[in-house]
Amino acid sequence: MRTKGISYDTGFVRNGTYSRARFHPEVVERELRIIRDELHCDAVRIMGGDADRIELAARRAAALGLEIWYSPYPLELTAEEMLELFADCAERAERLRQGGAEVVFVAGAELSLMNPGFLPGADTGERIALLARPEQVREHLGAVSGRVNAFLDRAVATVRERFGGRVTYAAVPLERVDWEPFDLVSLDLYRSAETADRFADGVRDLTAQDKPVAVTEFGSATYRGAGDRGALGLDVVEYDDNGPVHLDGTYQRDEAAQAAHLRELLEAFDTGGIDATFVFTLALYDHVHRPNGDPRDDLDLASYGITKTYEDRLGTTYPGVPWDPKKAFFTLAEYYATH
Repeated sequence: MRTKGISYDTGFVRNGTYSRARFHPEVVERELRIIRDELHCDAVRIMGGDADRIELAARRAAALGLEIWYSPYPLELTAEEMLELFADCAERAERLRQGGAEVVFVAGAELSLMNPGFLPGADTGERIALLARPEQVREHLGAVSGRVNAFLDRAVATVRERFGGRVTYAAVPLERVDWEPFDLVSLDLYRSAETADRFADGVRDLTAQDKPVAVTEFGSATYRGAGDRGALGLDVVEYDDNGPVHLDGTYQRDEAAQAAHLRELLEAFDTGGIDATFVFTLALYDHVHRPNGDPRDDLDLASYGITKTYEDRLGTTYPGVPWDPKKAFFTLAEYYATH
């Protein structure tokens, strides 16, 4: 792989609520240094819904010499609201690029699932639930692809008016994106039990195209059997309007399985010729680790983060950050350091 990366959550924003409540510049810089020095990443996908936060993290990452994948991530926004966010972020990303940073602009992610107007469903949860019913998804594929590509044409035009670097989009396979307007092909690509037997072949098919291919999301949640669920690992979480509340049952922690799943995917992407990889994710800050009490309250079990985050204290491994590594952290560090 040319680019070894991980995603960095600056806070997903839904209905004015931030998934990452605390966002301190000194913590951001400390985490980005860990990404560079301990995980051996040379790139970071900076994700979130707040343009100021994304820019702050991107500038800190650029100062550390990391390649920036500038990734505004709209949730439950209208088309016009998304275009407004992209325009703002594209101008900020261009200023960073003009300053000498290597910047790729990611014009949204999984838009058909995360925002209205593409798939049936009143909210993200209802739209994602469709993924568990493939026969219903197939009914909508043609219409979804048309709507997504029509919007992406507008999005790319909006971004390129303001940004002079490479542009891509973090797609899910069902969207059937037309990659002609983009410089790179990018997919959020999870392996599940249903796709395991054809996953490697699918990766090779992707890289047979004439553009570099990035995997912008991949990984596994932390409970036993989560790898078999692929992208649906968070389905075990029950939410209210303010975010995650608790798990829907009792699950067993299995950090070794999460780490093994991650390594298997890295090997598949390397073998298949993927150009850039971005593990999902360093930390999911609102899916906190609560080892004591009701096991349904340990939201970290459902987290794709390679660290377990705390709500009321700092970690002990790396001073100044509110988390400690899981086994997947060290697996990723070893892989990126030696490949």
